Amino acid sequence: MISRRTWLARTGGAALLVLAGRRSAAAAIVTKPALSVWKDPGCGCCNAWVDHMRAAGFDVKTHDESGMDEVKGMMGVPTALRSCHTAQAGAYVIEGHVPASDVKRILAEKPKILGLAVPGMPMSAPGMAQPGARKVPYEVIAFEKGGATKVFAKY
Repeated sequence: MISRRTWLARTGGAALLVLAGRRSAAAAIVTKPALSVWKDPGCGCCNAWVDHMRAAGFDVKTHDESGMDEVKGMMGVPTALRSCHTAQAGAYVIEGHVPASDVKRILAEKPKILGLAVPGMPMSAPGMAQPGARKVPYEVIAFEKGGATKVFAKY
């Protein structure tokens, strides 16, 4: 027969483990990276990129917008780097078909940049790639508020 003190200690410890497990699950939900995407309502490649980001674990909220140039201007996307959709992940602007791995990288490393862009619509980029299509090299460009740019990644 176990004492009351031992029983309370054992069951209280089990309750704490259960609560800790629930908090860990809640923390996992809360830490899922959020991504807001502004896109033209009729753009299929934008929707395909959103699917790519969701599959990579992002919690994506989309905003259909017909005035994309205004959105890009307000977010500080340089004209030469513009593409079809614009997103925000944390404090960063994401322009065009940037791979999810690069977005996750800047969220983890926190470089002093305004954002990342894949200018144009390269056929090999996420959301653009078609089954059996030829691989086309492209670059992900990091850009700063002052307009300075540098290559962040090459594919």
